[in-house]
Amino acid sequence: MSEQYPTEMPRRSGVERFLGGSPAGVLVRLVILSLVVGFLMSVFGVRPQDVIDGAIDLFYAAIRDGFGVFQDIGAYIVTGAVLVVPIWFLIRLSKAR
Repeated sequence: MSEQYPTEMPRRSGVERFLGGSPAGVLVRLVILSLVVGFLMSVFGVRPQDVIDGAIDLFYAAIRDGFGVFQDIGAYIVTGAVLVVPIWFLIRLSKAR
């Protein structure tokens, strides 16, 4: 009976442990996720340069205003959730299969 159900999982290489799976599988998942995020960013009119500029502006505002930057944290959470929640939902759906 133990032959049907092996008790020991095969050991994964260091690269597979680091990446969370086989390199080819991770690459395919990253390409698909990049496609979805790129599509969503395009739909919402967000360019990669806008994201980088926003992060830099946030950093400078944090330095300039100290903790005053946290007044806008609710808006940042909602803006980020627009991208994060659908991506999370798609990942959960893909793992459910």
